[in-house]
Amino acid sequence: MLFDPLSNAMVSLRNYEVTGKNDCLIEPASKLIGEVLRVMQASGYLGSFEFIDDGKSGKFKVRLVGKINNCRAIKPRYPVKVSEIEKFERRYLPAREFGILIISTPLGVLSHKEAREKNTGGILLSYVY
Repeated sequence: MLFDPLSNAMVSLRNYEVTGKNDCLIEPASKLIGEVLRVMQASGYLGSFEFIDDGKSGKFKVRLVGKINNCRAIKPRYPVKVSEIEKFERRYLPAREFGILIISTPLGVLSHKEAREKNTGGILLSYVY
């Protein structure tokens, strides 16, 4: 039984990356996991990914590029204002301008840099560096 599919997806990505695999299979798939993967791909941490429909909830096949040192889901999912992003950046990322926080905002799922540019807050989902 899965309690947090996003957390399981992030741990799977990290485990496949640490073992040196090129491809990762994430199941079950969801729209939220797909949006998080899209943000990670836009930031250069992942290669291509595709949705595989298996008649159930589906799967994501992800191409790894070897740039992930650590990635985790943030629990509990804290609400964050634009002015508080830096506090959480210091808490979860090892250095300035190194890694991204992934935030669910009213404008969609964004990295913390995009959220700061668009001047919007949201809910913290995960971090990657």
